[in-house]
Amino acid sequence: MSNDYKDSKFKELLNKLQQESWQLELLISGFAIFGLISALPHLTTALNIAKNEAQPYALAILYIAFISCSILIFNLLIHVILRGLWIGALGLRYVSGDIEFEKLNYTNKFTNHLKKKIVSFDRYIARLENYCSVMFAVSFLLIFYVISIFLLILSIVIVAKLIVDNDNIQIDFRQIIGIPILVFLSIGAILVFIDFFTQGYLKKKKWLSKIYFPFYWVFSYITLTFLYRPLVYNFLDNKFTRRISFFLVPSYIAILFLISFKNSKTNYLESAKFVSEAYINDKNYEDLLIKDDDFAKIATIQSKVITEPYLKVFKVFNENLENQIYNFHPLLKPKKDRRGLSTDIIMFDSTSSLRERDSLLNKYLEIFNKTHKVYLDSVKFESAFLISENKKNQKGFEAYIGIKNISEGKHILKMKRLVKKKKDTILVTDINIPFWYYKNN
Repeated sequence: MSNDYKDSKFKELLNKLQQESWQLELLISGFAIFGLISALPHLTTALNIAKNEAQPYALAILYIAFISCSILIFNLLIHVILRGLWIGALGLRYVSGDIEFEKLNYTNKFTNHLKKKIVSFDRYIARLENYCSVMFAVSFLLIFYVISIFLLILSIVIVAKLIVDNDNIQIDFRQIIGIPILVFLSIGAILVFIDFFTQGYLKKKKWLSKIYFPFYWVFSYITLTFLYRPLVYNFLDNKFTRRISFFLVPSYIAILFLISFKNSKTNYLESAKFVSEAYINDKNYEDLLIKDDDFAKIATIQSKVITEPYLKVFKVFNENLENQIYNFHPLLKPKKDRRGLSTDIIMFDSTSSLRERDSLLNKYLEIFNKTHKVYLDSVKFESAFLISENKKNQKGFEAYIGIKNISEGKHILKMKRLVKKKKDTILVTDINIPFWYYKNN
């Protein structure tokens, strides 16, 4: 059959598919809900990994995926419930027909009121059908909106980073090009959001539309709206679908507000987690990092109860830690910072560069050991950290502290580090980890 949208036979096919689409809707919704609910735990784990490994690009993509999954699950669940109600209403209509208000024997006041509000059972079924069809379509339209917002924010961040990451004090080519682009993107973002929330107000006014059109044209490619534009305008040209779109956003806000409530059972125990000497945090003990999304936050020791004559201390690496090392030894900072996205398809390191890197790595480790101190209770212990990875593949620094001469019972391991503030160097506490030591006789 011809796919010419002007062909009468093609229109007849569309009308037929439109009448029978509810079966496909239910089938797709069922599989999608099952698949998305199964994917959510894996997405959560991946998010935690990205957070702990400080992977901003992966984190952004995973957040988009998580938000999209949550929106789809919520909307498709509503769709399945409404479609189930619609099927139930059809079954009831087959048995009972339309509503016969007179047989209810209500007073005229209630009979007239119900006739005015309900009108007929067929009208109720028709409205349910409209809600079901619109909810199914809007579920996927909202995903496109989320992706568009992400791409818009990403564009602004990339241009801003291009301007800020400039070692030269004088204005260079990147700033000359970047600043106007950033201004254009910022103004365009504001105009696009105004036009979106007012459902096309800027397109309705003659002089505003002339100003807005260049922004609209550019942003249609940045946000990929040209891919789903027909869906948007098919929504906007109908009063019923416009009302639903107005209702959905406040609904999401209300749901976020409702799930933020929690019942607190104590005035003190909840806040204890911010006082590390008074709170036993499972994230600080290596043997308690059991689940896939359990990761060390700052530092760990091997267990709450120590029976060995030593402590295995692991300090988690993060980008800020490396910046602190650069503060104490600026020569360690390379001319070309290799942190961030990179590829290893083409790699070449000469023997001299490898030797230079080894010597700098030794100096790097030396500065770390000079700036990081280990205390048991109030007594400083000597430590010699080496670069390592824990069982969760987190990079960091590992050292072993002999404790066979300390008394049995409760102790607190304190990790402290030197921090430069203007002209002063001060010692701050990174973490306190309580543990109990009992000799293994």
